[in-house]
This record gives sequence, structure tokens and C-alpha cells, in this order.
Amino acid sequence: MRALILVGGFGTRLRPLTLSRPKPLVEFCNKALLLHQLEALRQAGVSHVVLAVSYMSEALGAAMREQEQRLGIRISLSHEKEPLGTAGPLALARDLLAEGGEPFFVLNSDVICEFPFAALAHFHRQHGGEGSLVVTRVEEPAKYGVVVSEADTGRICRFVEKPRVFVSNKINAGLYIFSPGILQRIQLRPTSIEKEIFPAMAQEGQLYAMELQGFWMDIGQPKDFLTGMCMYLQALRAQHPEKLHSGPGVVGNVLVDPSAKIGANCVIGPNVTIGAGVVVEDGVRIKRCTVLKGARIRSHSWLESCIVGWSCSVGQWVRMWVPLWGTEAQLLPS
Repeated sequence: MRALILVGGFGTRLRPLTLSRPKPLVEFCNKALLLHQLEALRQAGVSHVVLAVSYMSEALGAAMREQEQRLGIRISLSHEKEPLGTAGPLALARDLLAEGGEPFFVLNSDVICEFPFAALAHFHRQHGGEGSLVVTRVEEPAKYGVVVSEADTGRICRFVEKPRVFVSNKINAGLYIFSPGILQRIQLRPTSIEKEIFPAMAQEGQLYAMELQGFWMDIGQPKDFLTGMCMYLQALRAQHPEKLHSGPGVVGNVLVDPSAKIGANCVIGPNVTIGAGVVVEDGVRIKRCTVLKGARIRSHSWLESCIVGWSCSVGQWVRMWVPLWGTEAQLLPS
């Protein structure tokens, strides 16, 4: 099987982190976001992944050459010369995706969840339509465009943008599988798959929805990145608790790279991820934070609900709750 991942965006909502590297290579819970997706695709039997690239494509290409060997899959880059939206990249990679005539996955690079690729492929083959998308339930559907589908078959009837009265609480989760026939619908131009392609497919009865079980988050901005981290760590607690850190001063779900060093009398957690080579000095308090590779948190600092960038230095006695702190920056007490 094949898959296309949309990774061409500029990642502006996660700046300054994305000024120095593409967003798919930013670590989420100590692993590049893109690797979470690649590993799940390989586990579902995908042997060829196409990345729809634009911004910082050289950095992505270099990183993926290494992952090709590690994962044992083929990774190709499809270069956009201009932004093509969410459907245009399928037309650009048409020849790669149509090889073999099999269904192929498409996914947004910002999504984190317990990727149900095997179940989605099974669902798609069962209903025999042209496309399947994953939907997830939300508490406030009026904030989103919602998907209205038949309860028994999952066939999508229509899409409703920010409904004023309740029609559904299910939204598009950004994970799809399509039969190659969809490629005939898409021209090589900037196109929205959600606004231009899906409504026509639904009207023809060719689009189906499968509900996601478990957590889901679009982590493209700092507050959602941290919320997604909390969800991911809770799922890790339920499925692989041995991967979480434990010991004196650790509270709740905490993920620590083995190369990180934590000093005495610290309180870490709940919901903290500490990356490779991080040094946390004595007496530090950290909760609901991601601390990226090479950062140093000096003694008696207090951090809450923030992302500390690569190789940053947080000074002694600092109190920090800024959502996002950049790369190689220094933060000193006022």
C-alpha cells in the first residue's frame, strides 16, 4: 500500500520553532511528529510513503533518507512549486499514488492520535465506495464544520459548516483512504479537498465516515500541542506504562529521554516531556511542558504550560508560563 502525507505548510503557528526546521520534524513526545505517522503506516502494511513538500524540503529529504533505511520503506518527495491546497498534491503525485491500482492513505501532518490505519483500510474495502475519512466527536460542534452520515453504514450525506442547530458532533479528523478513481476528480491546481472534492463525492454516495476510537488532536499551534501531549501521555499510561518515567519527585505522566539529567529535589509533572540531553538542575518545578533537546533549566525555576525550544537556557529562579520559547534562547529572571 501507499500513503501521501501533506507536509508542505510553513508551520507559522509554531514559530519560532519552525523557523529553523520544518514542523513535521519538531519532536512531539520525544519523537518527530512525522515519525509517529510513518511508524503507524508501516505497521499497517504501507511500503511507500509520498511526502508532499514545499517549505524546507531539503531538511525533510535528508531526515527521510535515514528513516528509509531504519523503517525499511520507500519515501518519496513530491515538490510543490506553488501551494496546491489539500487536494492539488494528490494530482501532483498522481503517478506514484496510482501504481498498482490499490487504495492509498492521505493524512494531514498536524494530526496525532492512535492511528487506525488497518481498521480504516478494512472499513474502506467493506463498503466499496471511492473514499473513506475518519471522524472524531467534539464537545462544541458549532466551532467546526461537521460531518453528517448514516448511522448504520457510515455513508456521508452532507457537510455543515459551523451549524447553529445540532446536526452532528463529528468532524473530519484529517485521515483518509481513497481508491485510485478519486485522482480523476482532481486537477493540478490549488484545490481544497474538503470544500471542492468531498461534497461532490458525498452527493454521489461515494464517501463514507469511520468514527475514531480514542484521543485525537490537531497539534499545529502551541496550546493544542500541549493538549495533545497530555492525551498522548495518558494513552501511553494505559497501553505502555513502562515507557513513562517514575521515581522521587515524579508526579503523574512524565516521559524522559534516557540521556536527560534531572537534579535533586525537583518536582516533575504531571504531563511533562523532557527530551534528549536536557539538563534540569536542582529544585526545579515543571508541569504540563515539553522541554526539547539540549535545553538547560537552571536551579529553582518554575515552568508551566510551555514549550522550551532546542538548546534554550532558562535561568535560575525564573517563573515561566509563556506558551512557546524559541531555539537557543536565554530567559533570565526579571
